[in-house]
Amino acid sequence: MSRPAKLRYVSQLPRAAFFRPIGTPLYELQEVHLSVEEVETIRLKDLKGLEQEECARRMHISRPTFHRVVASARCKLADALINGKAIQIEGGNFGLSQQRFRCTNDGHEWNVPFEMLARGAMPACPICSGINVQPLAVFGFRGRHWRGARGRPGEEHRGR
Repeated sequence: MSRPAKLRYVSQLPRAAFFRPIGTPLYELQEVHLSVEEVETIRLKDLKGLEQEECARRMHISRPTFHRVVASARCKLADALINGKAIQIEGGNFGLSQQRFRCTNDGHEWNVPFEMLARGAMPACPICSGINVQPLAVFGFRGRHWRGARGRPGEEHRGR
């Protein structure tokens, strides 16, 4: 029996979860599926320009594991771009930080659960219901599977 895979730390969820080429009807498109952690490797290495060692440290995985995940993501992206396939971002084996917020009205601090952050909703203070809140330092992480909506804001993201 193999050991369970370690969670890969992801600092943010993608804003959109579905991309497709223009001009091809949706029913004719093939899809390429990227996991949330594959998107995170692309964000850290290619968008932010960090070294692999630093990327791996931020995701709480080894450098060889990071290399395998980023190579897989790049191969899938190349396939989608060259062959005109849609890109669906969903699922994976990752942990996301739980965010702590503070109400500027009454100073109350609380943790906002993963599910609320995944929906993209700005939390209101649970004490005074005020919307003048600010995020505090990120701490810890929990394992969850995420399946994003097809780029439609406000839709709830449900686990798989």
